[in-house]
Amino acid sequence: TSQAPRPDEALPQGLHDLDLAFSEADGLGDESNPWLTDRIFRHLLTDGTGNTHRTEICIDKLFSPDSAGGRRGLVEFRSFEMAPHVDLALSQSLLLRALTLTFLENPFRQGARRWGTALRDRWMLPQFLKDDLDEVLGRLDEAGLVLPREPFQAHFEFRFPVLGTFEWDGATIELRQALEPWPVLGEEAGAGGTVRYVDSSVERIQVKVTGWNPERYALACRGRQVPLQSVNGAFVAGIRFKAWTLSSGLHPTLEADGTLVLDIVDLWNHRVVAGCTFHVDHPAGRNYETPPVNSFEAEARRSARFEAAGHTPGPLHRLPILAIDPEFPHTLDVRGIGAR
Repeated sequence: TSQAPRPDEALPQGLHDLDLAFSEADGLGDESNPWLTDRIFRHLLTDGTGNTHRTEICIDKLFSPDSAGGRRGLVEFRSFEMAPHVDLALSQSLLLRALTLTFLENPFRQGARRWGTALRDRWMLPQFLKDDLDEVLGRLDEAGLVLPREPFQAHFEFRFPVLGTFEWDGATIELRQALEPWPVLGEEAGAGGTVRYVDSSVERIQVKVTGWNPERYALACRGRQVPLQSVNGAFVAGIRFKAWTLSSGLHPTLEADGTLVLDIVDLWNHRVVAGCTFHVDHPAGRNYETPPVNSFEAEARRSARFEAAGHTPGPLHRLPILAIDPEFPHTLDVRGIGAR
């Protein structure tokens, strides 16, 4: 029900039918009626309810045989957020134009990749998204379409701001905001009829660790080891937690995690040697009465929610548990895990 679901999010068999539709389109040849493109792909590019306007790629106005308004030669990419600056919007347009030209000259004919639960796991984390975009830009470089990297780095920093960074014994731990889908809930009675709320109570952060020995040290949260995965010389994982308590939402009996404490655990000596603390809102429990006046104040407020201290002191009687979820191997979900 979002504004941009992928074909494999809308229907369980979406990618199989999409692969078949591409084969069907290839078999038509260059002399086919252009409106057949609409008929082949229209019913696959929808959301879970069949709405064609909410799909990631919308072809309602490409070449529909139903009306003149549907024959405008337009393809809408609805998965793009509005850019905060004109230069960033320009970089998005350049990227789409470069990809269109590349695929026109060299069509990509491999089948769609089945990501499964990885869509809600690794592809929620900024590091994997950045590496994927870097690969796309690298292929455009090989095609002779070299795009400047600065605007895309600005996109990354804006969408996934740094929440805090601290160093210990040559190791660096970085926390970034990650993606978290907000599900639409069931119908409830509301003013003038029925309503469907969005559960925005859950958030996710990315933890990135560089410069340490994974055989000796581990990162823990709420008595569980964070499932750090090796990525290009670093170790990356996501932590999913309930940040807020809403009047209507999933799992109403679970308490919100207002504070997350991350511990660096020495596995050889059974001790917590360092750590940091992340607060969902103001660490003193305040509510800001006004929005930030500019980006600098917003960054200062965000930085105040992170402390490079506050780890669990003393020896450990039991090492933190490493329980990797086979469906979500890159994510530690601390909802329902009691505080230490």
